[in-house]
This record gives sequence, C-alpha cells and structure tokens, in this order.
Amino acid sequence: MPDMLVKLYELPPARPVVEELSAKGITIRRALPPEKHKVTKWVLETFNARWASECDVAMAGLPPGCFIAVREDTGAREIIGFACYDATCKGFFGPTGVLERERGKGVGKALLLVTLHAMWEQGYGYAIIGGVGPAAFYAKIAGATLIEGSSPGIYKGMV
Repeated sequence: MPDMLVKLYELPPARPVVEELSAKGITIRRALPPEKHKVTKWVLETFNARWASECDVAMAGLPPGCFIAVREDTGAREIIGFACYDATCKGFFGPTGVLERERGKGVGKALLLVTLHAMWEQGYGYAIIGGVGPAAFYAKIAGATLIEGSSPGIYKGMV
C-alpha cells in the first residue's frame, strides 16, 4: 500500500465534526499518559499487535501523539476509536482505527482532522499517511495525494 501526503496548511476545520459528535455523546481528545495501558490494550484487542506497538510509541511522546474517541453512555466510558502520529516515523499519521459498529458516523473523520491539526500546531507543514488503506477517504477529507513509488516505503523488510 502506498503512502499519501497531506498539506497541513490547507486542512478543513475539525471543530464542526467534533461538535456534532459531542452532541451525540462522543468526545474526541488527546489520550493522557495514565491511560497508555488501557489505550494500547484496546488497540491490541480490537486491531492488532503492530498497531498496538505504534500506539505505545505515540503515547510515549510529550504531548502524547495519540487521540481517542470516547463514547459516554449513562456514565460509562468506552473507547471507540483512535489515531496516532509520530509513531513509526516523525511526521507520519497513523495508525488509526474505529470500531466497526461506529464507522460511517464521522468518528474517523474527526480523529483524522484533530490529529492532523495537532501536527500543524506542533510545527509540521506536511504529514505522511503511511501504508494507506482507504485512499479515497484521506483524499476526500484531508486532500491527501498518493506519493508515487512509496510502496512498501519505510515498511520494507519488516518482520
């Protein structure tokens, strides 16, 4: 899968989608260091060990390079999605994932935009989305473009 490039200085605003989710009881926020064990365990159990490893690295930064989507129903809090940056390489967005039952509701869009805006605020001009799956999603939401000749890219030779 190829990588994609995002111009962080041309991002659409994140606020409208974040506010829409908030009205539905879903909060998008930066994960806190004391949540590292819960977040990485959730990523491992929901997705895979590779993503959990990347999440662990992203959580070790200050500030943590991991955002989470949390659904709050009747006092209970449940992680329903996550997005990381600076995990495998500086300037890289990902991994990211949303519970299957929560897809198509704007959670992935909000996580993507909030994370990319955080990267911009930290001084990045561009972000690379490594080894993309849903290229059309990233192009539509963030204006991402394919990087020619980037597959397998940094993941070449991985064990």
